[in-house]
Amino acid sequence: MKKVSLIIATVALTLLFSCKNSTKKSDKTSSKQDSTMTKKETQSTAPKRQITLTKLDKFPAYNDVSVTLEKPTKTALKPGDIEFNFDVTNMKLGEQTANAGENGLANSKKGQHIHFIIDGKPYMAFYEDDFTKKLDEGTHLLIAFASRSYHMSVKNKNAYVARKFTVGNPSSDQYKEVDLASQPTLVYSRPKGTYKGADAKKVMLDFYLLNTTLSPEGNKVIATIDGQEFTLDKWAPYGIEGLTPGEQTIKLELVDNNGKLIPGPLNSVTRTITIE
Repeated sequence: MKKVSLIIATVALTLLFSCKNSTKKSDKTSSKQDSTMTKKETQSTAPKRQITLTKLDKFPAYNDVSVTLEKPTKTALKPGDIEFNFDVTNMKLGEQTANAGENGLANSKKGQHIHFIIDGKPYMAFYEDDFTKKLDEGTHLLIAFASRSYHMSVKNKNAYVARKFTVGNPSSDQYKEVDLASQPTLVYSRPKGTYKGADAKKVMLDFYLLNTTLSPEGNKVIATIDGQEFTLDKWAPYGIEGLTPGEQTIKLELVDNNGKLIPGPLNSVTRTITIE
């Protein structure tokens, strides 16, 4: 009987230690799983990086720069290759702007240029004042202005050209009610394309205005950047910081003092850029 009792006691102790070890392993596994879940939950609920928009103010003023269109001299044109010739004074095309490389902005190695915009589409950069551009049949809006080598527009009343051309014999005119000489107009310029490395740290927001000014009590530009909204009451270039890698959406709208969109084919535009 003593031997039997001893065997029973030994078995009981073995089962007891086995249960305790099993419980400890289970607790460790559960704790590890809880830790992993917490980490994943924290990552998924982490706030997006805050975007900042800061007015830029260190650049050559170029107040005396002027741009005039020498060719074409007519506004009724034949379809095909059209010769454009601009007269740019007090700014040399193809030359680097004085502070290029010092302001953290993407800079063109080809130098200062003309931003040439047809129908509100992304601009083409021309580094000479004489070039050829093909225009299809239809009515077209041309906005062209002087640009520093880091793509910042020269903002004065003489530094741009605005024209409406009729090419060929279009059956309709979608710009019939547009008067570039009098109607408040917003023209999107930057940002554009893909930004990599150091160029992606500070991306310039720049636009052009015709026939209007901005003020706290008047017209404004609403900039929506990756879902964050900014109200701009000064016509100036701005530096965007805090953009995350991937595609980013930029929307610009010209609005009145009540926040209502001002009519015009170019006054609301959305573009997509890429940050790498």
